[in-house]
Amino acid sequence: MVELNEVQKRLIAEVADLHKVPMGAYNFRANSALAGRNTTANIDIRSKENGSGIDIEIKPGTKNESVHIPVVISESGIKETVYNDFFIGADSDVTIVAGCGIDNCGNQDSQHDGIHRFFVGKNARVKYVEKHYGSGSGAGKRILNPVTEVHMEEGSTMEMEMAQIKGVDDTVRTTVAELKADAKLLVRERLMTHGNQRAESVYKVTVLGDGATADVVSRSVARDDSYQKFDACVIGNAGCHGHTECDSIIMDRGVILAVPSLEARCVDAELVHEAAIGKIAGDQIIKLMTLGLTEQEAEEQIINGFLA
Repeated sequence: MVELNEVQKRLIAEVADLHKVPMGAYNFRANSALAGRNTTANIDIRSKENGSGIDIEIKPGTKNESVHIPVVISESGIKETVYNDFFIGADSDVTIVAGCGIDNCGNQDSQHDGIHRFFVGKNARVKYVEKHYGSGSGAGKRILNPVTEVHMEEGSTMEMEMAQIKGVDDTVRTTVAELKADAKLLVRERLMTHGNQRAESVYKVTVLGDGATADVVSRSVARDDSYQKFDACVIGNAGCHGHTECDSIIMDRGVILAVPSLEARCVDAELVHEAAIGKIAGDQIIKLMTLGLTEQEAEEQIINGFLA
């Protein structure tokens, strides 16, 4: 394990909630280089031959194990594209924690584009946590463009927690998924933008088999002059249940565009979408202020609860 500096340690704590080396399998990447790796009897991590990423192989039947693969950038001007492939064996039950943190104190842009592909075996269960975070006082931007591609076999379940709460200047988050019979995909996105930040979230979920379920829910807050776009589509090619939802708070001069869409290709496909954008209700702020909070503190309390 390479010794990380204090900035890198702080970034890893932010994106992976790690304050020490974790138990189980992990792969740490810092400033475009391998910073540490550990495998287990059931989880193998291998570098790709061209050095552009890693392959993570989880044996069938693996239970109650985890994989941490945080990425941190603490130098200005780094731009990288990394391809990570996950092969999750049948009947396994695992947690995968990813995420990227960028601290940019220079004048050049720093950018990480992570392309993750998941091949989820029959009846496997996966919890996937991905957090993005930016910091640093430099004029250079912090740019993150994650792509997540999910292929789910029959009876598999994938729960995705996608969070970006602070400091990322530009991001396009793209998620594409295919679900076979009785597969279940749950996505919970939390997003906050401020300043002049721009964030786009694109989801395209195709249901291929009967009995499958897709549920994509986003909660977001746009502050200052920031811009957000939520573009989610569920395509039902079989008897299935599909749901997309965008619930957003708009503040200051922010702009939010919600584009939920549904495409039914089977008479037994049941698809629903919801979208709501609004400001913080004045009576909520007044109620909290009567408890001794300032107006700003009341707003923060409401936002924190909304994004929790």
